[in-house]
This record gives sequence, structure tokens and C-alpha cells, in this order.
Amino acid sequence: MDIKEALIAAISKAAAAAIAAGVFTVEKLPEIALEIPPQKEFGDFATNFAMQSAKAAKMNPRSIAQAIIERLNETWLDKAVIAGPGFINFYLKSDVLYQQLAGILAAGADYGRGASGQGERVQVEFVSANPTGPLHVGHGRGAAFGSALVNLLRMAGYQVEAEFYINDAGNQIDNLAASVNARYLELLGQACQFPEDGYHGRDIIDTAQRIVDRHGDKYLAMPETERLAVFKELALTEKLAALKEDLAEFGVYFDIWFSERTLHNTGAVEATCQFLKNNGSIYEKDGALWLKSTVYGDDKDRVVIRDNGVPTYLAADIAYHRDKFDRGFNRVINIWGADHHGYISRVKAAIAAMDYNPDNLEVLILQMVSLYQNGELVKMSKRTGQGVTLGELIEEVGRDAARFFFIMRSIDSQLDFDLDLAKSSSNDNPVYYIQYAHARIASIFRQVADAGIPVPDDWNGVKLELLTEQAETDLIKKLAGFPEEVAAAARERAPHRIARYAHELAGMFHTFYNQCRIIGVDPALQSARLALVTAVRTTIKQSLGILGVAAPDKM
Repeated sequence: MDIKEALIAAISKAAAAAIAAGVFTVEKLPEIALEIPPQKEFGDFATNFAMQSAKAAKMNPRSIAQAIIERLNETWLDKAVIAGPGFINFYLKSDVLYQQLAGILAAGADYGRGASGQGERVQVEFVSANPTGPLHVGHGRGAAFGSALVNLLRMAGYQVEAEFYINDAGNQIDNLAASVNARYLELLGQACQFPEDGYHGRDIIDTAQRIVDRHGDKYLAMPETERLAVFKELALTEKLAALKEDLAEFGVYFDIWFSERTLHNTGAVEATCQFLKNNGSIYEKDGALWLKSTVYGDDKDRVVIRDNGVPTYLAADIAYHRDKFDRGFNRVINIWGADHHGYISRVKAAIAAMDYNPDNLEVLILQMVSLYQNGELVKMSKRTGQGVTLGELIEEVGRDAARFFFIMRSIDSQLDFDLDLAKSSSNDNPVYYIQYAHARIASIFRQVADAGIPVPDDWNGVKLELLTEQAETDLIKKLAGFPEEVAAAARERAPHRIARYAHELAGMFHTFYNQCRIIGVDPALQSARLALVTAVRTTIKQSLGILGVAAPDKM
């Protein structure tokens, strides 16, 4: 039993009973929020629900609170008391917490897994960077957040597929080929004009050099159109492989790598435009085809096929989203950069025009990342003079710190990434602080093994009721809230909630560790405390696992 969920349900039921009895009337009950009081004498949980309901009910909040208390009859509830202007403090029977802890221990590595997602099929598309060069820090935030969101949704019972959309068609790939071609000619001493929209990164020179090393001047005699076609494939293959390698190094994997080219090669773009034309959502003007996106809430109609017959990026994106929904996903989540904010309305308009529900597309926008070192903004890589790559960041601070720092703030806010803090081995570094808690627990069990203290295969016979210190009961309450935290974080698409939860749990564990001796106390109490730290270790590991961060046994 999740005691927090059970208490919320009990309050809701009591409020409904009071309304049915005519004690008060309210059209819609406010959301019931519970918090753990700062002091034990104020109960195990508290709510301001009566105060939140008072205005709508036109009734004194203490009277509402009294009506609710009179209709609570849960066997696991010791008492409920009105406090202040209308808070309700709840006191649980002492054995409830120990039942919660026993349940955590019994669940083991499955603790926190839930069914709130009800098996809903969800696709999460993220990163989807142009395969024209290395991933940069901004991509890193999207990669860390996206993969953590996938883990979180799966933990909460959703059926999830992670997808990368490969932008391997269009001008950016033509510019890639032209850039490699120019560098190839330069390396062979040939006169050339570097393309105006070309890519200037060191990696383009490296790609051209590898072509020279393998094939020499073989391609000089080839007509330029043919040479560009060859270089396009060589460069695209190389860049995509490097991109996959960078993501794997960052602990990010995809179920599907979807090629934009396939939409053009299979006629999906043309077929989608024809479908929209047939249902009256596309019209012709000035030789181009336009989507009637204003009908569906966009600020202006959008070109999908140019007057020269070439599809726009939007045309491919419309076909791509049609393909997504045709694959049977109940919900599609796109994670885009802040520069794509204005693109949302036109894609949703297209989805509506195709008779899909635009609300089934969620677009999550990532705000910018700024790197700081020694208190100063870092804009360029020391190595290349270009923007800092994801690979360089991982090399500088490590994968775990990079992932945690990217995830620990809501994506709605700009992230100031402190490189010095991320590298530090101090309690100020949140990921170090959490990992140290896990390593400290592993150290406890090494000491137990060295001392020859037996650890039970299961904890059924352990007297958990001996855990009466406030640091112990606070820990149990925090642990018991993990499944609800997972469900809420998944519902809100908020992996940063898990990062915050793990940090708070680690802090409570460190407090417990400093206040409560574990080894060398009464054997029964010793076993109970070992059971408690086992539950803490499990929950920290589960939390870090969602974030894609390691849970080390040694630091």
C-alpha cells in the first residue's frame, strides 16, 4: 500500500461524503496535496486542502476540516487533528511505516515500478541533430533529458520507444558534401571556392584528410556532381557513426533511427501532400502548394511544396508525423531546442489537418545551456576554437556529472552548468553527494562481511518496529514516497523531480548515518538498521538508474 496515495484517496472520499451529506457544496474539489511536517509532533502528513476549498465552498476552512475528519475511518490512521486556520495533521498507526519498509524490501530491484502509464504507447523523439558534425553541449542536454524521460516513463508503466530522426536529406547534407569537397580540393592543392553556407569545423578537414589518405586524388578526375554525390555518402556515413558513438559514450541509445530520406524515397511526402490536397487542407497559389494551417490555429498558411516542385522541410515533417501516428502511438513526444518554439503551431496544425488529435503531440522545449568555469562563461573549445562538444564535456567532468547536471533543472529554465562544481568531490556537488551515499552503504556491508555478521536472505523476521528514531522514521517516509514520485514525475515529464528526490534522500541518509550507529549495537536493532539502509541503497540505485547515472560501490 502506498500510504500517501491511500491518504489522498481517503481525504477525497471523506470530502465527497461531506458534500453528499450537504455539509458544504463545491463544484470541483482542488487537488489534494500532502506534505511531511517539519516537526514530528505535527504528524506524519499534513494538508491545506480545507483552506484551498474554503473560497469555493463559501465556508470556514476549519469547519470543512472538521467535516472531513469526522468521515475518515481508515484502520491505519491513528488520528487527524485540525491545526491553525485549517490545516489537517494526520498521525499514522506506528505499524504502517514498518509495513511500508517491509514492502520496499520485498520489492527489491522492482521497487518504484508502477502502472500509472497503463501501458500507453508513447514515442519519444529527441536529439535528432543534423549529422553534419559533432554533438555540442546543447545536444547533450536534450540527450540526457530525453533518455532519462524514456527511463522514467518505462518505470511508470508506459510502453515507450525512443527514436532519433536522421536529417539526411535537404540542404544541410548538400552543404556537408560541398564542404568536404572544398577541403578535399584544398588538401590536394587545387583552387576552390568554399561554399557560403559550408561547415567550417575541424572535423570536416579531418573527413577530407581521411578520403585523401584512403583514395588519394582518385576523385579529382570525376565530374564534380558525381564527386559531390560520393562525398555526401562518405561524409554522412562517417558523421552518423561518430554521432552514434558519442551518444553511446553518453549512455544514450535509441530503439529506432528513422531516416528522413525514406520519406522521400518511398513517396511518403508526396502521398501525404496528396492526402491533404484531397481533404481540402492544401491549396495552390503562385505555383506552390500551401497548407491551410491558419484554419487550425497557426498564424499564417505554410508552403509545403515550393513553386519549383521541391518539398519544404515542413512537408517532410508532416509526412514523418503521419508515419508516427500510423505506427499506432497513443502519444508522441518531441524534444526540441528553444529555437524551434515557433514551429510547434504549424506541426500541430498539420496533425489536425490529417484528422489526428493534435493534443496527442507533446512538444517539450529545452532552454539554452551556458558553461561556466572559474566564474566565467565558456563559449569556445580550448582545443578547436569552436563550440564545446559533448565529447569534450564528458572528458572534462565525466559522464555521470554531465548527465546529472543536465537533468537536475527543469528544461523550462536556462541551465548554468558549473564545470568546477561538476568536477568537485564535495558535498556541494549534488551527484557526488548522492553517489557517496550509495558508496557509503556499500562500505557498511563490506564492514559487516569483514566482521562476520550474518545478513539475512530476506528481512521477514527482522524487527523493523525498533526503528523509532526520527532520522529513521523520516527515512522510511521518504522511501515510501518513491513510487508516487516516479508516477508524478512521469506524468509531468519531469525527470528533474527524480534528481531532486535522490538528493533529498541522500541528505536524509547522511543525517541518519551520523546520528544512528549501525554496526555494534543490539543485534536486533543492528538487523533493523541494515534492513533500512538496504532499502535506501535500492531506492538510490533506482533513482540514479532513471537518470542514467551510475550507483558506485566505491568512491
